[in-house]
Amino acid sequence: MPELPEVEGVVRAFAPEAIGRTIKDVAVSDVVIKSKEQGREAIIKGMSTKDFIRQMKQMSIVNVTRRSKYIYIDLQKGNNDYLLVSHLGMTGAWFVVNTIEEVVEEKFRRHIHVIFTMEDGGLLVYSDIRRFGELRLLNVEADHPPLLKMAPEPFDESACNHFLDLTQLPRYAEKPIKEVIMDGQVISGCGNIYATEALFRMNIHPTRKARRISLKRKKELFHAIVDILQESIDAGGSTISDYRNINGEAGGMQHRLKIYGRKVCLGCDTNTKSVRIAGRTSVYCPKCQR
Repeated sequence: MPELPEVEGVVRAFAPEAIGRTIKDVAVSDVVIKSKEQGREAIIKGMSTKDFIRQMKQMSIVNVTRRSKYIYIDLQKGNNDYLLVSHLGMTGAWFVVNTIEEVVEEKFRRHIHVIFTMEDGGLLVYSDIRRFGELRLLNVEADHPPLLKMAPEPFDESACNHFLDLTQLPRYAEKPIKEVIMDGQVISGCGNIYATEALFRMNIHPTRKARRISLKRKKELFHAIVDILQESIDAGGSTISDYRNINGEAGGMQHRLKIYGRKVCLGCDTNTKSVRIAGRTSVYCPKCQR
């Protein structure tokens, strides 16, 4: 699943290509239409495909920003403001092209589910191989309350104290630290990849209970997470399987990962082990991490 750095990369590339353009028409794939007709919330969430198409026409794109792992697209039609919230799920990707053929990789081209045709003739294309992503049209962010529960951005001044405060609450104190830092209400945008890397950098075992880590170490861990997230942003994110930027380019952070996906620890040559935490496979070094 794309994490904060990957979404940030999409936003930085997408914003200058999209801002100021107006949507002329919208096409939704038959797969999504049929899923919606069968009562499944496939990609377009919170409304029917007909309503989504009708409302999106003539929307002008005012701004594109990131909030945690979400892309926020500010829209305007007439005197009314709207918000299109996009989550990439496991395999979602945006492309800004003139024709569908410009989506080079066949696996993305075969799974295009929403095409926004702009008034200038260009296309904004959303592709999603596994269809776990979402597009949700809102009047304001508060119309979807779960968005309001996200932790502060990790780069905000308040984020560290927020993290420290929540890890001391009973509902988090007894959980494995890996599960805690993957919780978007505790830290925004940190998923399996960067949680794994941060714990390795701090020599902390992923199953260690949050309460068994000192306040000083938690603070150091938080700053390690922020440093790794920033390093990944600078490297264009991690392409482990299906992450692509809007121009189809892969990221470069995967070449810098120290423990995620590795069979042998780079620090001590010990064979790594893995454990299942919160439904995700957590790789760790049994010698370096305690």
